Amino acid sequence: MRVIAGKAKGRKLVAVPGAGTRPVSDRVKGAVFDTIGTEVVDARFLDLFGGTGSVGIEALSRGAEYVVFIERARKAVTTIKRNLEITGFSDRATVLHEDAFHYLGHADADELFDIIYVAPPQYQELWAKAVLTLDAGHLLAPMGQVVVQIHPKEAQDLPLRELVPFRERQYGSTLVRFYAPKDSVQEG
Repeated sequence: MRVIAGKAKGRKLVAVPGAGTRPVSDRVKGAVFDTIGTEVVDARFLDLFGGTGSVGIEALSRGAEYVVFIERARKAVTTIKRNLEITGFSDRATVLHEDAFHYLGHADADELFDIIYVAPPQYQELWAKAVLTLDAGHLLAPMGQVVVQIHPKEAQDLPLRELVPFRERQYGSTLVRFYAPKDSVQEG
């Protein structure tokens, strides 16, 4: 596992001890950031299920202004902090040892994110709960996007009011869906 582009390109990241996390492959991570493109530059980025921190760190390496990592597993929190030290991005990140849904329910209403990355543990419908919560919430910037990483078997249509899916890509056993506020999709 490594940073694949940007300022920290090539830096090796440490994995979370044990089998509790499933790091995103370099292929999928690269494809996601190729799709996001320059929108990551100067973005405020939320890595909702932080894991190793690989995705948020990739965002920082590619020019994101700031990343907030949410992770409830203590070993993963320690790993994210270590990976931020390895890459030199600790000063541009906050790592919160917290349940993602608690965070979503109690986050500062003034803190908006340009990109929210959702890659929770599989087969628990946590991704759907997260997207539905974001749909009803206040954390996404008006021109922002939610990027969801799931197994294709988990895919389902959601009863959304404010967000709409606008792009979907499959890479082997990984499906990546992009959501945005419906007003921003109609305009752009």
